[in-house]
Order: sequence, then structure tokens, then C-alpha cells
Amino acid sequence: MKKLAAKVLCGLFAITATAGFSMVAEAAHGDKVNIAAPFKATVLVDGLGSPWEVLWGPDNSLWVTERQAKSISKVDPKTGKHKVLYTFNNAVAAPPHQGVLGLALDPQFLKGNNYVYTAYTYEVNGEKHARIVRMTYDPKTETLRDETAILDNLPASVDHNSGRLRFGPDGKLYYTIGDQGNNQGTRVAKEIQAQMLPTAEQVAANDYSLYPGKILRLNADGSIPSDNPVLNGVQSHVYAYGFRNTQGLAFVGDKLFATEHGPSTDDELNLIEKGGNYGWPYVAGYRDNESYVYANYSQASKELQAKFDSNNIPAGVPTQLETDFNAPNLKDPLKSFNVVRNGYDFADETYAPLYYVGWPTIAPSSVAYYPADGKITEWQNSLLITTLKNGAIYRVKLDGKSEQVQGDVEKLFKTNNRYRNVLVSPDTTKIYVATDNGGNALGKDGKPITEMENKGAIIVIEYTGDKTGK
Repeated sequence: MKKLAAKVLCGLFAITATAGFSMVAEAAHGDKVNIAAPFKATVLVDGLGSPWEVLWGPDNSLWVTERQAKSISKVDPKTGKHKVLYTFNNAVAAPPHQGVLGLALDPQFLKGNNYVYTAYTYEVNGEKHARIVRMTYDPKTETLRDETAILDNLPASVDHNSGRLRFGPDGKLYYTIGDQGNNQGTRVAKEIQAQMLPTAEQVAANDYSLYPGKILRLNADGSIPSDNPVLNGVQSHVYAYGFRNTQGLAFVGDKLFATEHGPSTDDELNLIEKGGNYGWPYVAGYRDNESYVYANYSQASKELQAKFDSNNIPAGVPTQLETDFNAPNLKDPLKSFNVVRNGYDFADETYAPLYYVGWPTIAPSSVAYYPADGKITEWQNSLLITTLKNGAIYRVKLDGKSEQVQGDVEKLFKTNNRYRNVLVSPDTTKIYVATDNGGNALGKDGKPITEMENKGAIIVIEYTGDKTGK
């Protein structure tokens, strides 16, 4: 056995959530959450079926996907009243990443059309798939109808489906697909495809099997935009590639930022560039050979695969250093979270048996932009990143051009929860934080926890200080 000087694995275990979920518990509305001044926090609603995405609609409602409940719902941001708009009976929902995922409202929603877009996982003959669908909203009945697939038969898995969906200022849809959790856990024998690009023959045949580990860009009807990048001589839906598990997307003007789950260190904040290669699985974080070596179990024998261990690489498993990988379009992250030196103890008995909870990863699950003219002066021109393992929000300041990280990272609002999504209110005085129904995390006392304080909740965190924005 080779002692692991590496960050081999986080996603399958560190972000696993419990399968069960409860019905909405209206009684939770108004319950206080303990955070420090000048903020106050209350539970808007809880008991949701694993909320994944929360958007602010032009009707002044919170639009929510409930992954495990397989539904799209609305929540009144003042009263917490919850209404299911549609349930996807064809969806398959299971932990940690299967079910109804991303959500996007058409830029002309309730103005020129009533289109709503979402993505969900399903199964055919035991094989996992995902599809992006468009629906029409009826504001009179507050229901969704006319489910139409705009992009179907996308790859999906039990893990690392990613599934964030965003409209860009260019009117195009951006969608993330993770590496499917390959080369680890129950999928240890499957090769990571994040560096593999589709061929012209595959594109012509609508074969999307090489889309894992990518960020896609598509027209609103699902077709390939004419200005998408040409990669290896082929134009496809692929906009950027080399990703492990991108669960956060946010536009700042025309710039696209994304958060990435690292294996056991080196979670990333990336500025996404057209045609960019972000390194996975050959590089995690910076190309520095610190605490990571690519161990390709998919090319190892079944005997070695059976010895898969998150803390040790068995002798005989093919490995590759980060600096052995070169690509002309390789992009470094803007920020790599919690890099540790070689020799770091990933099997610290302090966290036994949930060792991964003590790893340096934060498990970033979403990202939102706090505007430069926001009411909270200290937060202006910042990115807010939710974390699963730490149950906290990380605030990352941007420079004047919103191209680089500037200054220190601030850790905020730590609770005994797993934060899945963050949304900034239009008046910038509140943020809405969605929590997982279950799973494992690092508690406020620094010890592993398996019971969440606020299950399937949306928590409102309100700024109570000076709101002049000056």
C-alpha cells in the first residue's frame, strides 16, 4: 500500500443525504436560528423534499425544486406558504444527487412567455439518464403543464450528476454534468470521462455519452449554439470541460463563475471560459503536486479495485502527478479551498468513523452574486458560496473588474446543517438558504454530526445593520 499523499474522494460519501423526507411543517415558520448580529435568521418553511434550487420569480415568489419530492413548488417569501406546481412522475429520486435538480425561468417569463426549465434524472431498463425539459406556467391556476424535453438521454448516475441550470445574459442555457462519481466507491471500475470530447459522429447521432464532467451551453430549444467552441475539430453542446462535480453557477455581468467539489481537498471557485479545460481528473485545484495524485482505478485489476481505500493507493494502481498533465487551454481556479501539504493525515481518528467529515473539503454546493450596490457595504461585489460539510456560507470578495478573488475569505452563519443553495433577495437585505434533509456534516463543536438541525428548510437571514449601502 502506498500512503495517500492525495485527495482521492469526497463526493460519494461526504455529500450523501438520507432518502426520506417529511411533508411541509408549517409550524416551523418563524422559528429562530442562532446566528450573530447584525443579522437575524428565521425558518421560513421546513420539511421540503430535499430542496435543490431556489430562485426569485418575477411574481415575487420563491421557485423551488425539491429533488427528493420530484417536484417544482412555490414558497411565499413572507408567510412560508408552500404550493406544489408539478410533480414529475417519470423522475427517479434517490440520494445523493438523483431527482429534480436545476431550475431556470425564461428571461421573458411572465412578460413574453411563461416558460420554466428544469432537469431531472430518470431510469430506463436500469440505466440512469437525465433530461432538460421546458414547461408552461399557468398563473391563474398556479400549475405547470406541457412537459417537453429539449435535451434528452443525457448521462446520469447515482452520484455527481451536478445539475445546475442557468440562463446567461446571452439568452443561452448553461447546464452542468458531473463526472458521475466514476473511479471511486461503487463506480470504481468506471473511467472518468471529464477529459473526453464528443466526436462529430456522436454529435450527429445525438449521442451524449461523453458529456460527463462538462458545462453545456444550449439554445432554449436544446439545439447547439452556432458560436459554441470547436473542440478537437467538433462543435457540440460542450462549452467547457474537465470538471468533477460543478454544483454552483452564477453570472456576474457576462462572466460565469462556478464552484467545484474537490476530492478530499481543493474545492474550486472557477471563472468559466469558452473552451476552457479545468483539469479534472489529472489536476485538482492548482497544478502543484500537493496532496493529490490521480489514481486511475478504472485501469487497475479487479483485485486492486476491490482494495479501493480513500486514504491509501494500493501498489499497482496507475498514478499520475498533476505536473505530468499539460493542455494548451488548461485553466487554473480563481481560488482553491483548503490546500494541504503532502503527508496530511486524511485518517484522523478525531473524526472516526466519518473520516471524510474531517477532510479539508468544504463541499461547495451553490454560488450567488452579491451586487456592488448592495445594502450590506462589506459584502458588495462578493460571491456567496454555500457549503455542505461545514454548514456555512463562504463570502469571497471580487476585484473591481469581477475577474479575480480579492482579499480573505469570510466564513459566515455556521449551523448544524448542510447548506444546499443560497439566494439574494432583490432588495439585497436578505438571503434565503436551503438546507438538506439529512446527511453528514461537521457540527458547530467541530465533531461529525448525522442529524440536521433544520431539515429540508429555507432559512431567511436578514441584515439588521446600516442599510444605506454606503
